[in-house]
Amino acid sequence: MDPVQQFLHTESAGGLVLALAAAAALVWANVHGSSHEGLWSTGLDLRVGDWTAHTTLGKLAKDGLMAVFFVVVGLEIKRELTIGELSDRRVARVPFFAALGGMALPALLYTAVNGGGAGASGWGIPMATDIAFAVGVLSLMGRWVPATLGAFLLAVAVIDDIGAIIVIAVFYSGGIEPLWLLAAAGCLAGVWLLLRWRVRLVVPYAALAVGAWACMSGSGVSPTIAGVALGLLMPVRPWTDPPAAAAAARAVAETLDGPGVPHHASLHGWRRMDDLGRQAVPVAERLEAVLHPWSAFVVLPLFALAWAGVPLGADALRDAAGSPVTLGVVLGLVGGKLVGVTAGTWLAVRLGLGVLPAGVRWPHVAGVAGLAGIGFTVSVFVSSLAFDDPGLVDEARVGIVAASLAAGALGAAILLAAGRGRRR
Repeated sequence: MDPVQQFLHTESAGGLVLALAAAAALVWANVHGSSHEGLWSTGLDLRVGDWTAHTTLGKLAKDGLMAVFFVVVGLEIKRELTIGELSDRRVARVPFFAALGGMALPALLYTAVNGGGAGASGWGIPMATDIAFAVGVLSLMGRWVPATLGAFLLAVAVIDDIGAIIVIAVFYSGGIEPLWLLAAAGCLAGVWLLLRWRVRLVVPYAALAVGAWACMSGSGVSPTIAGVALGLLMPVRPWTDPPAAAAAARAVAETLDGPGVPHHASLHGWRRMDDLGRQAVPVAERLEAVLHPWSAFVVLPLFALAWAGVPLGADALRDAAGSPVTLGVVLGLVGGKLVGVTAGTWLAVRLGLGVLPAGVRWPHVAGVAGLAGIGFTVSVFVSSLAFDDPGLVDEARVGIVAASLAAGALGAAILLAAGRGRRR
């Protein structure tokens, strides 16, 4: 299974676990809301020497654990831009325009509803696409959709992630502290140097990664940006050419076959072969293989448990129904994504900048555009950054849940209709 297929497989399975966690959070918050709020508002004091930081379990899930998710995002972006679908500009132009339309129109629709109001700062909420949920729904379509559609959706979602990261870094960061930001840059530069020197010890990388996260947090920039930066630094090409590594491994194996090889020499030889095997696999691929399952099956479900638990009582639903924030989120994710992604794709093809993937027709594009409106994880994350008022956060989360359900159903219905027409 190649890295893209492995990524899509993990994302689709992770999407199911994420959906279960989100459902559990909704039930928990509405059956016993005080225990849900009480647990995730539990205070924590983090101390390192004389330095102390106070946080809560909920904020730790948002700013700490989600950094792992954003490392995986950075790794996927790096791979796609260097050796993946987006490395060929002719291929990348169509999903680029699709993602651009899918980010711009939702933000404009939200701003048209909320401009000048209390919720104006939430324009970035409907821009995001949840890769796990979108890929999970697409995987349910099975043979009804062409195989190339998954790569197209992944390319659109990756470009969408790049846009979301830029928006978070530029528009949803607090007052910038230059010294802390410089210290974070120094930690990241240290990681780059270790990679250049091909240092294989894990401890210095881990120490510098934690340092970059802590310094980025102190700088006023969302600390999850440190995770993205770390992912982008990882090399996507192996340190040792695979054929050369295989030849060296065979040479080591031949020395182990001889009679009377001491035990310690045998152990050293097997360790050497194992080391050669690791060097023939890119660092980015190895790191993604380790972190992606943790991100999909632990980090994102815990984040959903902490932040998807929105009260859905009569008063909360009444407030959300009349809220311009909720309306703007629903319009942006459902209508904005559907029209924006489709229109962006049409414009790129119409201008001759690229072509649709093999087997993909316009109804498939519209179906992917519908699925792009599933904006759960990153949209919830942005809402927690955009608003200080808990009431506005809850209204945004109600809109995100409703819109994601509607967008998923809409996209699936379009793809099923396209699949039936194709079979006829």
